[in-house]
Amino acid sequence: MSQSLREAPSFADNKDAGSIPSSMSAAQHAESERTLARAFRRILPFIFACYVISYLDRTNVGFAALTMNKDLGLTAQQFGVGAGLFFIGYFFFEIPSNLIMQKVGARIWIARIMITWGLISMATAFVVGPKSFAAARFLLGIAEAGFTPGIYLYFTQWFPGKWRAKVTAAFLVGIPVANMIGSPVSGALLQLGGLHGLRSWQWLLLMEGLPAIALGVACLFILADRPEKARWLSREEKDVLAHRLALEQRSIAGKHGSSLRDAMTNWRVFVLAFINFCGIVGSIGVGLWMPQIIKQFGVGHATVGWLAAIPYALGAVVMLWWARLANRAAHRIPYVAGALFVAAAALAISAMLDTPLFKLVALCVTVSGILAFQATYWAIPSGFLTGRAAAGGIALIVSIGNLGGFVGPSMIGAIKDRSGGFTVPLLAVAAVLLLGALTIAWLGDPGAGVGEEPAA
Repeated sequence: MSQSLREAPSFADNKDAGSIPSSMSAAQHAESERTLARAFRRILPFIFACYVISYLDRTNVGFAALTMNKDLGLTAQQFGVGAGLFFIGYFFFEIPSNLIMQKVGARIWIARIMITWGLISMATAFVVGPKSFAAARFLLGIAEAGFTPGIYLYFTQWFPGKWRAKVTAAFLVGIPVANMIGSPVSGALLQLGGLHGLRSWQWLLLMEGLPAIALGVACLFILADRPEKARWLSREEKDVLAHRLALEQRSIAGKHGSSLRDAMTNWRVFVLAFINFCGIVGSIGVGLWMPQIIKQFGVGHATVGWLAAIPYALGAVVMLWWARLANRAAHRIPYVAGALFVAAAALAISAMLDTPLFKLVALCVTVSGILAFQATYWAIPSGFLTGRAAAGGIALIVSIGNLGGFVGPSMIGAIKDRSGGFTVPLLAVAAVLLLGALTIAWLGDPGAGVGEEPAA
């Protein structure tokens, strides 16, 4: 350890922003980089696993629908509305949940979220009709509310600047991985019909709800709320990381404020929420209905599972590559808007195709574009929100955006019932994606020019 680091003052427990020096030495910056790399290796694998299970539990109903809809007598519209009610519950409890997490800490609150959503996800296996299905999905949304914005808030408490963009992109790989793993597994579980008196879709929901409970318990032993509470960091590592985070947070607060009111009165937060809404209309709408779209190719349930995994396998590679390009670029917005535009164009093309191979290729491009958008988009709000503004603002963006998870499936189901196919519904979703792309291109990056101060 260099002399300058040994003599550096302690910042980990210092709440007085005015006593924090205005810059970091080169030695301190280098030490913080090593500490952040260590934190990345320690934190990300577990958070990633949690997100994989989270995404699996909110979308596995799309596979369950292959047999569940007939068993329960659900129409396309009833399934779309019921599945989408998850996001209504999510919407109402998102901001309160995130504010509670900021107060009690991620370790306890994320554990609570995961355990309760695992139990409700398993209980969904015992619904008996449209009303109980809708109620179960709504309760699942309430249980899981705060998880995704809570993770984004957690990242702001551990990772500064471009590290946060890198962490967010790695975290969001959980979306395609959940589908890559979950699609074949879900397809296989649908072969268990009749075992011990339970139907195939019941087995699917029961088996895929258990990991959330196990990981929720593990949260209590693995997560540390902030760097200063991490037993696996030395005192010097805690100090230098707290110092670097404090510099960035002071810079953001100086320009955009750090209170909850600052977030709720910032019009950019609401525009970003609308853009997120457009992206989720596509992400959840296409994701929940993809098994039924692929089923029209004339293949069996197991094959549907494997084919549905292909777009997400390709998307995982594309989103990481796209996020790396965006992170190195001087301007991030062309990458965010461009990804959403590609997704819109590919989805519109897929709607007009009848050949299974070409339709699957177009869906691969669609999913890749949506995932690339998500991997680059989330660096924008965290670039100008900090403190309670981050807790409330990010939760607001996620909660309003997640209404797209209700609108997307519901819109597809309602239009499909009236049009008799997927062509018109997919064109409607493509139009929403295009609107999101145009909006982010118009908004630009509110956090441009704000962030870490250079090392002295």
